[in-house]
Amino acid sequence: MTLSTLDLALVEEATKKSGLVWVRGTGPERALWHAWLDGAAHVLGDGPGEQPFPGLSDGSVAEVTVRSKDKGGRLVTWRAQVVELRPGGEAWNTAVAELKGKRLNAPDGERMTERWASQCRLLRLEPLSVDSSGHQGSLAAAPLPTPATTRQPIPAGLPKLLLKRRGRASGR
Repeated sequence: MTLSTLDLALVEEATKKSGLVWVRGTGPERALWHAWLDGAAHVLGDGPGEQPFPGLSDGSVAEVTVRSKDKGGRLVTWRAQVVELRPGGEAWNTAVAELKGKRLNAPDGERMTERWASQCRLLRLEPLSVDSSGHQGSLAAAPLPTPATTRQPIPAGLPKLLLKRRGRASGR
């Protein structure tokens, strides 16, 4: 099925403006940072220190949900053909140049493109169709388990410390 010009414009504008897209292949849905380039979203990961995207493989189909950057609500959901780009090719180099500017806090700075070429995967998500089913309800899901959890009980003395500071700030 071919996308209409209007559907393609909606997908492109919404995806370009969103910092994250939610992508589901055969695995769990994941929030992924991306770059829109040449009519498709490009995501990089599956390597050390990069975002994981299990269930996405070359030739598969994925569901991409784009959220509003300011309100966080769903703008559009579209189906994508997943194409893995090989390191060193023209398409790979162009996409990596765009993604490099969006990658925040890279541990290896200028050497990150070399690491990406040897240890990561770059996927191109090409729009196939727009989901017009009109999802009902919240679409909220429980967070995936992660070792990065930092939630711990607050220290016993913290409330007292905060109350002292508040008292000093109000001139007591």
